[in-house]
Amino acid sequence: MRRTLALSLAALAVTGAALAGCGSSSRPAAAPPAATAPAPVESNPAGDIPDNQAYVAYRYDRGGFTVKVPEGWSRTDAADGGVSFTDKLNRIEIASASATAAPTPRGVTAAVVPALRGQVPGFTVGKVSTVSRPAGQAVVLTYQGDGPADSVTGKVVRDSFERYAFFKDGRQAVLTLSGPTGADNVDPWRTVTDSLRWQ
Repeated sequence: MRRTLALSLAALAVTGAALAGCGSSSRPAAAPPAATAPAPVESNPAGDIPDNQAYVAYRYDRGGFTVKVPEGWSRTDAADGGVSFTDKLNRIEIASASATAAPTPRGVTAAVVPALRGQVPGFTVGKVSTVSRPAGQAVVLTYQGDGPADSVTGKVVRDSFERYAFFKDGRQAVLTLSGPTGADNVDPWRTVTDSLRWQ
């Protein structure tokens, strides 16, 4: 079962935690644990969405928009109001929040990246840019992270993420698309992000 990596747009503040130790001992201090390296990328990872995949429109009333999602994928409603659709190793997460202004690359870099760094195992940031879609301009953040270890094999899959933030009339819509690093899902993710329509 994959771990949900969705963030609530209303709670992107990140708090720091300091670790301190004191005391003395005749024994040498233990060395700090080594940082965990990101999961390796498979040469031929699974996760390609079929070219003949059908899509259906999903109306996200909470955010006031519709978006097409792959037909037959499993839907999960989150406690914070977000919705996710999953199939095997791929995932689409949908969220929304009120906003006073459109997102900017600078704002996403300052607020979203640190929040993800603290929540996504093996997080590595890609780039932040803007793209044009039928629903308007969106700020896109790309990054990678480790999925949970398989309960049977212990194998960890390295995932690639694309996070799109749209804005209209005080509303922000966020689509986060993820799948195994190396999977060729450029066209499916374009289909999904092209399909967003404000209601």
